[in-house]
Amino acid sequence: MKVLYESFFFRKCLLLVVAYPCILFSQTPAYYSGIDFSRSSENIKTQLTTLISNTHSVLLPYTSSSLDTWDVLVESDLESQISDEVLLIYGYDNTDLLTSNDYSRNKDLSCHSSSCLGLWNREHVFSKSLADPSLVDSYPSAGTDVHNLRACDSQMNSSRNNRIFQDGTGNSHITSLGNFFPGNEWKGDVARIIMYMFTRYPEQCEAKNIGFGDLDETSTMPAVFLAWNAQDLVSQYERGRNESIYSVQGNRNPYIDNPYLATLIWGGELAEDTWGTLGLKGELKESFAIYPTYTKDYVYIDQIGNYNKYNFVIINALGQRVMSSKLEHMIDISSLDAGVYIMKVQGGKAVITQRIIKS
Repeated sequence: MKVLYESFFFRKCLLLVVAYPCILFSQTPAYYSGIDFSRSSENIKTQLTTLISNTHSVLLPYTSSSLDTWDVLVESDLESQISDEVLLIYGYDNTDLLTSNDYSRNKDLSCHSSSCLGLWNREHVFSKSLADPSLVDSYPSAGTDVHNLRACDSQMNSSRNNRIFQDGTGNSHITSLGNFFPGNEWKGDVARIIMYMFTRYPEQCEAKNIGFGDLDETSTMPAVFLAWNAQDLVSQYERGRNESIYSVQGNRNPYIDNPYLATLIWGGELAEDTWGTLGLKGELKESFAIYPTYTKDYVYIDQIGNYNKYNFVIINALGQRVMSSKLEHMIDISSLDAGVYIMKVQGGKAVITQRIIKS
């Protein structure tokens, strides 16, 4: 499991409120205080581009005798504060005889030579050759942005190569079309990194160049990334990694801080509003009615506003998605265990959150 950790790069303590693991903030963090979230989707994205560009105060060299990307990754990608292991993106098994699919590896086993078998190196999640112009790492630039770099087994890195991402299931693998599925555990991480790169470098790192499948209605974000962002909730490991890189580079990945920003900008499958501040939009608050709130079998959604398209998601008390769908007015929850759930319904940019008790 990915866990939260601290490193010597932390400049601030990261306080987690765990009443519901999926809700980490009760208000918009100070870093985003200058963003006007009432503006249009494209305007919000432009504001975020300005923010994460202006606060990107340290551009790191790829390899150097001073502080470089190796130094950051060996701390930011640690499995925990008491571990010497870095997590290897796309990895899933430390118990078999293979090394290419390892989930973690000692931080000191990094590759600095031509023979990297059994060692880890630096994966550009947004592949260098799929950017336009291509990412370079010969000098501090987009190609050395650590938000886009992850520790990865060298063979796994070579296997992924510059393959575009495609939906799948299970562990990481090359798809039947020759594309790459990063694995159920890593697909949300990948989506949020791609979203960051598209926001930070909007002309150079277009998301449509690296994702297979349909684009959303704005034709800028492949639907696969929006789905992965919603389906694979942000882990504490991701949050800790974001904090660690922030303490060095000076900027953050907004989609790790709040995955709902992707929904706000590009639409698609409903992601969690972890701040609890962006979902309700004035007159749109009464767009839907959700009832009954105490039931053993069915929940009904009545449309009040002018929306004819919406998504819903039901989350348990552990922050786990247990049910989701589109365009349903009568939802059968009889298969769920008795307990308290959070139900969110989205139509346009309106989101209604309702507590449901299953008897």
